[in-house]
Amino acid sequence: MFELTMPKMGESVAEATITQWLKNEGDSIALDESVLTIATDKVDSDIPSPVAGVLVKKMFNENDVIQVGQVIAHIDTGDGKAAAPAASNQQPAASNQQPAASSQQPAASSPQPAAASQQPAASSPQPATKSSGNRFYSPLVRSMAAQEGVSQGELDTIDGSGQEGRVTKQDLLAYLAQRASGVNLSAAKAATEAPTAALPSVPASTAPAGHGFKAPAPTVFPGDEIREMDRMRKLIADHMVMSKHVAPHVTSFVEADVTAIVRWREKVKSSYEKREGEKLTFTPIFMEAVVKAIKDFPNINVSVDGNNIVYHKPINLGMATALPSGNLIVPVIKNADRLSLSGMTKEVNELANRARSNALKPDDVQGGTYTVTNVGSFGNILGTPIINQPQVAILALGAIRKMPAVVETAEGDVIAIRHKMFLSHSYDHRVVDGALGGMFVRRVADYLEQWDPNREI
Repeated sequence: MFELTMPKMGESVAEATITQWLKNEGDSIALDESVLTIATDKVDSDIPSPVAGVLVKKMFNENDVIQVGQVIAHIDTGDGKAAAPAASNQQPAASNQQPAASSQQPAASSPQPAAASQQPAASSPQPATKSSGNRFYSPLVRSMAAQEGVSQGELDTIDGSGQEGRVTKQDLLAYLAQRASGVNLSAAKAATEAPTAALPSVPASTAPAGHGFKAPAPTVFPGDEIREMDRMRKLIADHMVMSKHVAPHVTSFVEADVTAIVRWREKVKSSYEKREGEKLTFTPIFMEAVVKAIKDFPNINVSVDGNNIVYHKPINLGMATALPSGNLIVPVIKNADRLSLSGMTKEVNELANRARSNALKPDDVQGGTYTVTNVGSFGNILGTPIINQPQVAILALGAIRKMPAVVETAEGDVIAIRHKMFLSHSYDHRVVDGALGGMFVRRVADYLEQWDPNREI
């Protein structure tokens, strides 16, 4: 009998939610065939089976939260150490034989009926979490609480919406949002326990998940269609509202003349594609300029941890990417300062393709220290992006447009057609002042305008 466990999905990922079982009890499983789909707060992933066999028992249901290392299913590999039930809707033959890995299961004189196997046994292994009294907290919640200065006493007062009343990431974000907004938490808790006496009647669907605020109910007109947000959209909503509450945003704008880059790319893109087998877009060129500017202004490449500032040594560039579903994800180019322009191009293309085909791994979207978003790809000339926490700044790239401009020449000023674009730099005013934020985005524009038209790639 093989125990399928929740694998480590990447740095800082301690738990995941089961979104779909791809196999039912009694189904045969081939080697490396996907058994279930899980979702972290970053990406969705399939969990394959490292063995061939028959799925004997699911330890959890869809929408249950599981911890890294936790047993999520038993697979009969045909080694004779345990017998699989004939079918999920029948009683298994009476047997005193327990699965080989029964040290994690309660001792029992006979197996449970297969009809009950969809539910985790009441005495099944508890998540690998720390507790206060009789209450359990996941490593993710513990880490977030420590980063935000939430004491153990405060944690114990938070109402949990997870399994068995466990405090989830969303519960903690709601608490932090309430605390940041000055809401009296004791009164808020009392109001939650007696909503009819303390709060106006507001449909639950109008309250943004995870933030404790009640929005006015919209007017629903005849013919209107109501759809619940999908899981990723809920996560994006929570993350964006949290960022605006945590960080005072300031945005600086500059205009860059990228005529030399447009002409150079037009000259080399065909030969580059023939040689390398992939397209040369503007994105890696802009990313290279951002890396150079970060080296000049390393105080942009930081994060805030309570009253501490973390100065990051690696330059890991997040690249906001729109998905076919309309949602947004931010894959990360790790150690971007070590890449040549050709290497940056390959990394940008690979991550973008994997994002659009839903093939990103958890590590692909973690560890970013600065983010770039290209609003120009939608025809927008500029934007005011929201910081991707826990970073302190984000750059939006506007559309490249042909514009009439005054150009200085040896013969005097002339009006010429130039390719121009706006750069919008949003930054956290807690640690990035206007001088630093403004000089940084100006330096990015300088590197773009100083492009060598004879550069080799």
